[in-house]
Amino acid sequence: MSTPEEEEANMGKVLTFLREWDRGDSRVRGRMLTAFLSRNPGRRHCDVELQLAQVSSLFLARITTWTRLTYMFGTFLGLQLKAIGIFLSASNHDQYLMEFLEDGGVLTLLDILSHSQSKEEEKVEALRLLLTISDAGRKYKEVICESHGVKAITEFLAQYTTDEPLEAAWALLESLSRGNPRYQNQVYKAMIALMTCSSPKAQQRVLHSLHTVQSKMKTAHHSIVEPLLGLLSSLHLEVQDEAINLILGLRCYEVRPLLLDGLVALLRPTKENVQHQNMQESEIIQMTGSLPVFVQQAAAAKSIRLLAEDSQEVSRELLSLGVIQRLLHAMGNREHTDAQIQASLALKHFVRSFPNIEEHVQRGIGSTLFAALMNQADTLYMNMDETQAEILLTNKVNITEVWYGDNSEG
Repeated sequence: MSTPEEEEANMGKVLTFLREWDRGDSRVRGRMLTAFLSRNPGRRHCDVELQLAQVSSLFLARITTWTRLTYMFGTFLGLQLKAIGIFLSASNHDQYLMEFLEDGGVLTLLDILSHSQSKEEEKVEALRLLLTISDAGRKYKEVICESHGVKAITEFLAQYTTDEPLEAAWALLESLSRGNPRYQNQVYKAMIALMTCSSPKAQQRVLHSLHTVQSKMKTAHHSIVEPLLGLLSSLHLEVQDEAINLILGLRCYEVRPLLLDGLVALLRPTKENVQHQNMQESEIIQMTGSLPVFVQQAAAAKSIRLLAEDSQEVSRELLSLGVIQRLLHAMGNREHTDAQIQASLALKHFVRSFPNIEEHVQRGIGSTLFAALMNQADTLYMNMDETQAEILLTNKVNITEVWYGDNSEG
């Protein structure tokens, strides 16, 4: 325990330190911050208290003000942010957090994210400080959101594709989505907007985050459906898997009719301005098709099967949308094997679940194809010739109400 004389001597050193800071130019302050950081390499706040005694808040205020006035020039921004981090990461940091917020610290950090002259590593450090603030509790999350933080983070995510900035920004956005009921819907809609980003890694992250956030929401916004269906065309399996998981998670929300209608439509890709009259369906497929479109077709068929396996009610809704005819069409797409496999597996499930549609399907595609479907749905494509494929592509099977019959499972 320090004696009164030692405490007085320490206070004298601290006051001298502050006077030197106030009188010094940017270079002097930069050297002082470097020395300060060297004594706190692990952001241990005990050292801050020992060094600054009763006036640590005054030093934080000076660093915050200097940062706000000079961040646009960026000369010492890295040092400034790291020094602020020592205070905000302290075990008893509530006092410093409030003081930093009152001095406009959050607005400064958000401005750094959009400042073109700031270095990438400085922006990452700013994001980490914002994360520290957000993780401190609901009132701090609200301050960030009130300062248009969600917009700033969203714009940042739309600009960057490198791992470290993306990871830091996503961690912050996900933090703002938790324990922040007042602004949860704002964060949710921002995530929906980010579904159109071009980076596969970012797409995977936003889908995963949306799944988590959506599970806490009482409603789903209709704007989620179109970009979600669009991501089924991703050539990256991890993105597809996350998209399908989110689709399954939306089955109990009011957007389900829109989602099911969209999935069924994807089973039959179309091409604007293609003259159908004098062309076979197989030729149209070749003209309209591209790999992403066929990948989307296969993913839609898989999603439909998983949804149908989970719920008889959903199965009936899909039947009412004409899913059988479109699954048969997808089965005939010899341009993409996985589309044929997924459509075959889905159709087999419907036939087994609703026995009274069996006759209609068999009559529509012939007994040979039907037998192959029921016996080996996943390898049906291997033995399909061009004539059989054309039968499937041009099928006129119309099953939308037959399930209202005597089906015991209905």
